[in-house]
Amino acid sequence: METITHRTVAVNGINLHIAEKGEGPVVLFLHGFPELWYSWRHQILSLAGRGYRAVAPDLRGYGDSDAPPSISSYTALHIIGDLVALIELLGQDKVFVVGHDWGAAIAWYLCLLRPDKVKALVNLSVSFTARRPDRKPLDTIRAIFGDDHYICRFQEPGTVEAEFARIGTPLLLKKFLTYRKPKAIIVPKEKGFGGSLDTVISLPSWLSEEDISYFASKFEKSGFTGGLNYYRCMDLNWELTAPWTGVPIKVPVKFIVGDLDLTYHTPGIQNYIHNGGFNKDVPYLQDVVVMEGVGHFINQEKPHEISDHIYEFIQKF
Repeated sequence: METITHRTVAVNGINLHIAEKGEGPVVLFLHGFPELWYSWRHQILSLAGRGYRAVAPDLRGYGDSDAPPSISSYTALHIIGDLVALIELLGQDKVFVVGHDWGAAIAWYLCLLRPDKVKALVNLSVSFTARRPDRKPLDTIRAIFGDDHYICRFQEPGTVEAEFARIGTPLLLKKFLTYRKPKAIIVPKEKGFGGSLDTVISLPSWLSEEDISYFASKFEKSGFTGGLNYYRCMDLNWELTAPWTGVPIKVPVKFIVGDLDLTYHTPGIQNYIHNGGFNKDVPYLQDVVVMEGVGHFINQEKPHEISDHIYEFIQKF
């Protein structure tokens, strides 16, 4: 880990912290919520050892990167602006991209808006979602899951942050990162995100107390608002990306998901992934991998397998 270098770069009007290692073609790693560059620690070392330059930013609002105060500063257009500027700063015309969770959603937007910047994409957990012109994303989520779905609960500024503060950062991160139920996170207001706060969470072999301590040290400094603002911009993203309705993803793609991932059990998603819908929207989709017995935080749970999958795909290009 000490061989990974860190620096802060000025892009798109903000400062981004990036972790990097290696020489060669650039692989840009995009993390999700509630995570950091650190989620890619294993892949950075693996890909750097195979002849690639691995670069993993703390995305806008996270870790040691700047966190603008306005919710509307966290749209997909802002994040893609950061990444396009970062790719330019790295001296690249185009890069390989690997995304997970919100990082995967951002990677889809990058391929939608600036396919000229992406050689090939490996996305984890979150499949492409074509824009529905007739209904906003939050309306769709409420129609399927109701108002207690965690994304709906994330919408009220300040309320969830206060609840997270009561739970405490280390315990909250343990709850999120060890979640393995293959179903949506429903959080009734009377129960809250904390649930039973005296429950002892035993960490899996792939997640250590040291890992939790690193994540917690950064979130205790930055708070969670930056990351939550991505969710709060979902409907705004829908409005802003209206001109791209119906545009397919035209970069080579490999998609990987665990069969215990909550995203894989969203109603209709398995039919979409396996019965033609995904291929229609992503015509250069080359491979779909479903890993058995694996949860949402797939790049940390199965680090070596994911590193191998990434390498096997990008070395074709």
